[in-house]
Amino acid sequence: MVRDVFTPQRLMALSGYMGVAHVRYPTAGTPADSEAQPFYVNSPYGIVVGHNGNLTNHSELRHYLDYDAHRHINTDSDSELLLNIFANNLQRTGKFRINEQDIFTAIQGLYKECRGAYAVTAMLAGFGIIGFRDPHGIRPLVFGRRKSSSGKGYDYMFASESVVLDALDFTDVEDVQPGEVIIVSKFAVTRRRLVVEEVIAPCIFEYVYFARPDSTIDSIPVYNARLDMGVKLAHKIRAEMGDTMDIDVVIPVPDTSRAAALQLSHELGLPYREGFNKNRYVGRTFIMPGQEMRRKNVRRKLNAMATEFKDLNVLLVDDSIVRGTTSQEIIQMARDVGARKVYFASAAPAIRHPNVYGIDMPSMKELVAADRDDSEVAAVLGADRVFFQDLDDLIASCRQFNPQIKNFDTSVFDGKYITNDVTAEYLANLEQMRSDDAKAKDAADADAIGLYNIK
Repeated sequence: MVRDVFTPQRLMALSGYMGVAHVRYPTAGTPADSEAQPFYVNSPYGIVVGHNGNLTNHSELRHYLDYDAHRHINTDSDSELLLNIFANNLQRTGKFRINEQDIFTAIQGLYKECRGAYAVTAMLAGFGIIGFRDPHGIRPLVFGRRKSSSGKGYDYMFASESVVLDALDFTDVEDVQPGEVIIVSKFAVTRRRLVVEEVIAPCIFEYVYFARPDSTIDSIPVYNARLDMGVKLAHKIRAEMGDTMDIDVVIPVPDTSRAAALQLSHELGLPYREGFNKNRYVGRTFIMPGQEMRRKNVRRKLNAMATEFKDLNVLLVDDSIVRGTTSQEIIQMARDVGARKVYFASAAPAIRHPNVYGIDMPSMKELVAADRDDSEVAAVLGADRVFFQDLDDLIASCRQFNPQIKNFDTSVFDGKYITNDVTAEYLANLEQMRSDDAKAKDAADADAIGLYNIK
């Protein structure tokens, strides 16, 4: 956890007037400590980069950096590749000191070379900090300022979510636009939109699951979008169940689904109850490595309260169903404490395809809905019935708050990849890398390397 690393004492010991920090969440490469960000290169100029996303042409970039640019890459991380592409483009200036125009030119080149999703914060030693976002705007990035505590000038900050800036009293918070670069030096803030892509497509899974409900991303308030997901899901359930609806109570799976479940219960005129008590000292099971670890931690994380389930037909609402491990355990927990029937509703459509843009979705064979219809998914999960949100309704729930966004990245639901470079061969390689077996081997290899270094 960040709080365990950056203690007040360690924060107080940090010197200087600028910095880049990153929360570790491996989606490509291995979970080795050597891949923890931010990445740094000494030459040229001393560059630090923190990257959220995933590059889809990392094999080409690695070959280019090795054979043409002759830059050594230390890890399997695509973030290190992005850093070295940026560094190589800056080095071409051949200058002793660079300026804003040189940085814009270097990132213009990076936009042509790097494909995929990337929201980036960078720092140049002695110069300033930089924020930029991929041309499709797949991953989020916001920018804001506040009055400096010295009373002179402003402090500036980039972050993935607006809540970070809100909590630190930053104002004038805005989204970095797709294809835009913002440079904050000691003397000025300079910004330029270098690429205007025809298709802007923010990742819709940010609104479903990843973002905090009090965030606003691309002018879309996450909480309000989730409320409307609940409304539209309620309409679907009513249409499908009709006169046979026998639901007694609506219970959310904490925490992300609460907003959708609350509005769904209101729309259906059913009581809303908190049936699961959450242990806040267990992390998100979605990103835990290994099926067995995820399964065990669901029980450690949630405790079902029998009074809310006994002899009732319950509708459990979750933000999404990925592997089905968590959902399976939760449904069984509801039955164990006396639920008569257990229906399960997902605020997102069925996830049937891998994500290639920075979300650590499992391999396709591990997705519970990959090759199954709704009734088959229900049978696997042990539910009496499963309801999935319609994709058009999910898109409408988000788009209504910012009609200028015509498209979203919905590839995990429909298999349509916005960068148009995701081939069957690429997905096959990704499948191999992302399986739990492959991750277990990588983790074991990383541990072995660590032991060797200690000896």
